[in-house]
Amino acid sequence: MSAPQPSPALPVPIALTRFHRTRLMQIWRSAGWPCKDGLEIDLLAAGLVALHTAPEGFETLKLTDEGIRTLAVARQRSVRALSGHDRLAQKFAAQLLASGRIVWTELSLRAVIEGAATSPLPTPVEPTATAPSATLPPLWSDDDTPAARAAANVWRMARPDLFSVRNTSVPAYLQPMVHEIKYSRADLLSDLRHDAKRQAYQWLCEECYYVFPAGIAEPEEIPEHFGIWVLHGGLDDKADNKAEGGRFELLRPARHAQCTLPFAVWLALCKATPLRGEGAMAQAQLGEPCGEPPGDVDDRADMADPGIEPAAAAVTAAATAPAPLTPSTASTTPVAP
Repeated sequence: MSAPQPSPALPVPIALTRFHRTRLMQIWRSAGWPCKDGLEIDLLAAGLVALHTAPEGFETLKLTDEGIRTLAVARQRSVRALSGHDRLAQKFAAQLLASGRIVWTELSLRAVIEGAATSPLPTPVEPTATAPSATLPPLWSDDDTPAARAAANVWRMARPDLFSVRNTSVPAYLQPMVHEIKYSRADLLSDLRHDAKRQAYQWLCEECYYVFPAGIAEPEEIPEHFGIWVLHGGLDDKADNKAEGGRFELLRPARHAQCTLPFAVWLALCKATPLRGEGAMAQAQLGEPCGEPPGDVDDRADMADPGIEPAAAAVTAAATAPAPLTPSTASTTPVAP
């Protein structure tokens, strides 16, 4: 009589937290190397991941069907929880990505506000009798020097909704832009009352725009040096069953001002991760052939004789083509009468 087979272990009910879902996403995006910590113990016990051992002895973690389903449910919940402001920012960021720009969001950049009012300087203290005045250097200078003007500037943290540059290798063509997303009129009016905030945005970019749904404000209410983008329709591609829903329109271009990004801004951009479109592949350039671009062979084949193979046609064309006449041959080769 054979021994009874052990019943498969049932998944242990685990109360998932955001740390568990974050680890699930990290395993999904990586090669699955295990960390051997408490979170992975919970995920293994819940049946959300499975441990696989390669013939060489390497261990990797892979998501099970239940783990993929858990990530999908969490993603749909996050999409529904997005506010109108975030959805509008995502929609316009997709348009910037489609135009070939590199886009960042949730940046914290230091910007200077030039010409800001400063508090009056304190009255200098007269030196005491024990310390000769000739040996004490002045604490400040009343001269209008560049150092004095720089010290009078006020620095503040700017957090633009969308910051983007052109995808180029020429620094002069970067064209940094700031797009401020305003989903309500109250948010727009509150932003317009902060002049220092607008100065910080202008210090960081060459063009600054306001993006808001149509009807929130009139172009005359926005300062003239700011550009205006408006959204016609809803946030979805097909809003209210209208064919032209969710369409952006440029009402006014922004005033262009030359701007060179400071080193601190470059350092912040290096630390941050730019956005990536839904259709963009993270490894699109890996494994692609390094040959000629597609279409060149077909073009040559179309020009060749239909009865000759493409390779033979290329050889025939090279053999029958007239040789170019170089200056040296033109001067030394006699021409028959």
